[in-house]
Amino acid sequence: MSKQVLVVDDEKSIVKGIRFSLEQDDMEVDAAYDGEQGLQMAKDKKYDIILLDLMLPKMDGFEVCQQIREFSNVPIVMLTAKGEDMDKILGLEYGADDYITKPFNILEVKARIKAIMRRSAAEHDEKDKEKQKILEMGDLRMDTEGRRLFIGGREINLTAKEFDVFELLVTNPNKVYSREDLLNIIWGYEYPGAERTIDVHIRRLREKIEENPKEPRYVHTKRGVGYYFQA
Repeated sequence: MSKQVLVVDDEKSIVKGIRFSLEQDDMEVDAAYDGEQGLQMAKDKKYDIILLDLMLPKMDGFEVCQQIREFSNVPIVMLTAKGEDMDKILGLEYGADDYITKPFNILEVKARIKAIMRRSAAEHDEKDKEKQKILEMGDLRMDTEGRRLFIGGREINLTAKEFDVFELLVTNPNKVYSREDLLNIIWGYEYPGAERTIDVHIRRLREKIEENPKEPRYVHTKRGVGYYFQA
């Protein structure tokens, strides 16, 4: 899928050159020629990166950058003809990810864009992994990596096997597991214990996590079949 790029610059010759070069790399390029138009386009469409000139009509690049940051984390590269360090620092403080000083080499621009996109994609993947480690459903919060469980802000101390059973149920909501399934998955196929081992663990688990174990809110029984989680 083509990367979506927004170029905000009032110098049409620069926009034309950037567009031509990026389209050679199968990127789709939209253009805005003043700050207000650029801000509106950033609101209306999701972009993979924005190239934003500092000196713009109607609204300067700093203000555009600052307002975009109120609703989006899209990578922003500031384009500026000014070389003063203060302008560069200000650009980054307003939420820009990088800056390029004009006149620039288009190959450098393309290299920066690709590097920022790779970094942004890696950060996104890392955030997704972090989200997967923390499961939150209502007042239940489970840290699968730290193996800690909180309900209503209170930490519940589970044994290793109780945590394993509950984690399996929580990560597969509404899926019913038979006693044999749970024994095979949690204890392993070679475990010699009877299936009643599961009933004991479920009972202890409910005593710890349920306000009323006889009317469970989280771990439910499907008669004649097994157990399942429902928030």
